[in-house]
Amino acid sequence: MSIPIKKALEKVPGGMMLVPLFIGAVIHTLAPDAGKFFGSFTGAFFTGLPPLLAVFFVCLGATLEVKSTPYILKKGGVLLGSKILFAILIGVIAGRFLGEAPIETGILAGLSTLALVAALNDTNGGLYISLMGQFGRKRDAGAYSILSLESGPFLTMVTLGIAGLAAFPWQALVGAILPLALGMLLGNLDKNMRHLLAPLVPAMIPFLGLALGLTINLNAVVEAGLLGIALGLFVVFAGGAVLLLADKLTGGDGVAGLAAATTAGNAALVPAIIATANPVYAPAAEHATVLVAASVVVSAVLCPIITSAWARRVQKKEGLADTEDNSAEQEALAPKHAGSTPELT
Repeated sequence: MSIPIKKALEKVPGGMMLVPLFIGAVIHTLAPDAGKFFGSFTGAFFTGLPPLLAVFFVCLGATLEVKSTPYILKKGGVLLGSKILFAILIGVIAGRFLGEAPIETGILAGLSTLALVAALNDTNGGLYISLMGQFGRKRDAGAYSILSLESGPFLTMVTLGIAGLAAFPWQALVGAILPLALGMLLGNLDKNMRHLLAPLVPAMIPFLGLALGLTINLNAVVEAGLLGIALGLFVVFAGGAVLLLADKLTGGDGVAGLAAATTAGNAALVPAIIATANPVYAPAAEHATVLVAASVVVSAVLCPIITSAWARRVQKKEGLADTEDNSAEQEALAPKHAGSTPELT
């Protein structure tokens, strides 16, 4: 008996990553201590996203030629710069009206500048890499080695204007790039290593999705309510529009830009860190944590669907362009009809 699991997953937009992610989120929500209960290798998988990403980067790096490095720097720099500038713009506007404290009453109660900036400032790397791997965009996936510089509270502190309270450790910068660099070194020194590691890139997508899902608690959406869902929608649609435009203006097709319109899981930790660094944000931190956690879930669900739909649109458009080019070429090469009227000279 044969069950077409792979074919069924591929019918869902972003399904190779999204379906395992949803399964992992359901498991983590219903049985958050399952990893501790089983222990051993099963328990390790529940907290194994960082090492999985490290292995994925090595395998991905092996598929990249050295000549692709400028592209990675350009693509990663554009996406990172766009996210930072958009978060600063929103932070300045929200800060002008809200200040540091959260809104206390009404339908927007709990919303704060801190929540908005924290949700916008950190990309879900596992999701971005999975989507780029699923669409065969190896160089775009490598761009996350630059995007990863936004991880943690540093850029949020800068955006909020808390100057001098955070240092950017060079070890973290080097550590984010080392696995990709190691893979590139192996793949460029030995083509056999490239052939060995390259097939693992698409094969790891479902495992990354499941491991990512095991860090998501669906209760966060319920607890945050409509405001948390709205924040997630804002990150995906407003942030996605900015990243899509930036990607296209620099020669891309927008797929990588949309795939970066998410909130990372560790962004939910940022409000508490910010409040510790500057107590003036303490009243906003608790609500911000819940709202950002909801944005993590909402963006993780919506982003693959929107990115996949846009990728299909791009592929269809490219297919039509290729067909038109081929038709024009064949028409130019075709002989004139015998009955056609000769040109007068």
